[in-house]
Amino acid sequence: MRLSTRIALVVGMVVPLLVVVSGWLLVQLVGKDLRTQADQRLAERAQSVAVAARGLLRATSHDRPRAEQARQRKLFTAALDVGVRLSGPEGTVMDGPQPAASVPLPTRTHHPSTVRSQGRSWRVLAVPVTGRGPGVQGTLWLFSPDTARDAQLGMVRRRVVTVALLAAPLAGAAAWLLAARAARPLRRLQQAAGGLDPHTSAARLDHAPTRITEVDDLARTLQTFLTRYDEQAARTAEALASARSFSAAASHELRTPLMSMQTNLDILDAFQDLDAADRAETVDDLRHEHARLLGLLVMLRALAQGDLVEADSFAVIDLAELADEAVADIRRRHPGAEVMVHSSPGLTIHGWQPGLRSMLDNLLTNALVHGRSAGARAHVALSLRAGEEGGSPRVVLGVEDRGTGVPQQRREAIFQRFQRCADSPGSGLGLTLVAQQAALHRAGLRVLDGPGGRGARFEVTFPAAPAHRPQHTALPAHRDWLADPGDRPQGFHKERL
Repeated sequence: MRLSTRIALVVGMVVPLLVVVSGWLLVQLVGKDLRTQADQRLAERAQSVAVAARGLLRATSHDRPRAEQARQRKLFTAALDVGVRLSGPEGTVMDGPQPAASVPLPTRTHHPSTVRSQGRSWRVLAVPVTGRGPGVQGTLWLFSPDTARDAQLGMVRRRVVTVALLAAPLAGAAAWLLAARAARPLRRLQQAAGGLDPHTSAARLDHAPTRITEVDDLARTLQTFLTRYDEQAARTAEALASARSFSAAASHELRTPLMSMQTNLDILDAFQDLDAADRAETVDDLRHEHARLLGLLVMLRALAQGDLVEADSFAVIDLAELADEAVADIRRRHPGAEVMVHSSPGLTIHGWQPGLRSMLDNLLTNALVHGRSAGARAHVALSLRAGEEGGSPRVVLGVEDRGTGVPQQRREAIFQRFQRCADSPGSGLGLTLVAQQAALHRAGLRVLDGPGGRGARFEVTFPAAPAHRPQHTALPAHRDWLADPGDRPQGFHKERL
């Protein structure tokens, strides 16, 4: 059922009900006014009739028949259209409309009261009559029938019922027309929303303000919902793209270590009498390929997590504290390496804690693997300092080594996936993950020469965030670091030298 029809039905029922209730109140007020007027007329008539009644009682007490008859006519004439009854020591006289003599009447009331008899009602006013002399004492009753009042009230009731019966269809029709007109913007909004199909068009709800609060609020709600739908659809598409890229990258890169492991397993199975040195070499190759395979899966998983992370996973991170934890772990894994830390407390950024920790681990591991000279002890230095760029506070992370450094022409290529040296034990994804996290955190990433031109320095510049005031992080619109570099829809923030 349409809203306009519902409104018409409700109004068609409510309006007659209001008319009936208002009519009932009107009847009560009119009845009260008519009764007040009748009581006032009785009180005014009682003043003139009481004088005639006093004269009649006086004539009756002196036993003067002719005077008594004259006084009685004068009494009835003074009463006019109201009934009158006078009770005295010598008897009772009555005239005009009044209840039967057997009906009990009030005595000496200051205000009129109602008396009913044989289905009729009268307003009765009892007035004591006294005069000088013996026998001049009695009670005068005046009667005003309610016939005229009942007739007027009946007419008012009939008119109220007539108005209520007429108001029902008229009010319903008027309400339907007005509701249909008022609901027109809502129908237009429904038609516009019903015509949207995300599978065939990228068009979204275009709503012009109607100055109808409910319709405009509903339109804004729909627009917000559609925007969120688009965002979630885009994230779903990115998740599917990440899954496809993960599958493609895993199937391509895992083929070689798996085939190598298969070959070694075949050798061990075919040559049961293999000498101890060859068997140890084959087992060592298996362990090496297994470690490479496991590291590759871990890196691919980390890249996929970075591609799918949401903005609500970001929080204020104390980068100095996180760096201390990463250095402590790397020292436990590489007790023979020298790892130094130079940082200041209170260096906070708005970031994703697992991604930042992965970035630190990969930068430190890369420096340990590639930052040592032949026969020398590995030396790595991690530094954190506050900086400024364009008037905005920054946090600068640096990781230095004393290796052979990175040639100028290779400083961009090393961040692409599966770019590694022939003798590298890694998967070729560590620096790709570093670049991904730099892009997620809107950080600048660059490769410099180490101190004195020796070794390499990887420097990441983060926007600083006050610890007491979290900020919103806008993630890149598209993320697919598992895809081929040529297919990747975005680069990463780095400064070229």
